[in-house]
Amino acid sequence: MAKKKVLYYNIDDSLDFERDLLIEWGIQDIDLIEVKDYAGEKTFTAHAREAEGVVVEYQQMTRTIIEQLPKLKIISLQAIGVDNVDVKAATDHGVYVTNCPGFCSEEVALHAIGLMIDLTRKITLLDRSVRQGKWDPLYGYKTNRLTGKTVGLYFFGSIPQAMMPMLRALKVRVLVYAPTKMKAFLEGYGAEKAETFEELLTQSDILSLHCPLTDSTTHLIAERELKMMKKSAFLINTARGKVVDEKALVKALNNSEIKAAAVDVIEDETTEESPLFALDNTIITPHAAFVSEDSFYNARKIALEQLVQRLSKNQRPSHLVNQDVMK
Repeated sequence: MAKKKVLYYNIDDSLDFERDLLIEWGIQDIDLIEVKDYAGEKTFTAHAREAEGVVVEYQQMTRTIIEQLPKLKIISLQAIGVDNVDVKAATDHGVYVTNCPGFCSEEVALHAIGLMIDLTRKITLLDRSVRQGKWDPLYGYKTNRLTGKTVGLYFFGSIPQAMMPMLRALKVRVLVYAPTKMKAFLEGYGAEKAETFEELLTQSDILSLHCPLTDSTTHLIAERELKMMKKSAFLINTARGKVVDEKALVKALNNSEIKAAAVDVIEDETTEESPLFALDNTIITPHAAFVSEDSFYNARKIALEQLVQRLSKNQRPSHLVNQDVMK
């Protein structure tokens, strides 16, 4: 029996875990091929030309690449975001695109809450000041209690839902802007529904972003939106860097239009010179909110499940992104 080739491209770990799962599941018609090659697009297409499935994290899957892979049936992302894949091109060529929603919900939820507490208590800011020789508990901006403050959540997927038990314990009011979620659904979690984005911006003491990067969310937070926020507000971004206009954020922080910001993502994550790095009223982590051993293995299992459903069982993958591909 000819096996279907699946290319794992520039995935850090060995595939022993995946191969053990295939044995456990009784799947014998998939051959996992591991390639680490950072030379670029041409070498990727050369490696993937015979593949019916590819598993990627950060590799760009452009229309040009997809058109050069005639056997390709599925792109399985070991991630939530799909902004590195031309989903329309995949759909046009009958290629399924899948992701791993919820694989790191607990990790990102806890990270966002941690950043929220850090900003409120100035933990990182005071740590920096002590290391610089300043022993001053009043250093930096003025602080207030979290109790009774309004935490605004932009969208309400698995990560904000995982945040809710922690937010309830902190005794804050939670206001959510999520047009697709009904008021009763949000109330079931103990949250209130914001009818407009403007309502969320103007009422939030802490605004936390939890949306995918799309055309409509690129620079969702820019100069206009920052000016609408409270001068005492905190901004938290654990979504995607380009959801926030970085230049506008730097300007707002320098001009005290908002109090502080904490970001796990920036617009250009290859840079060593972001203007955000020089600001005292920022916390920056290196796109680490999703990281844990548990989340890594969860993502790997989910990504493999999508491949098996499509290639071995000829089923609709459980986490299909481009639903139109089946029409």
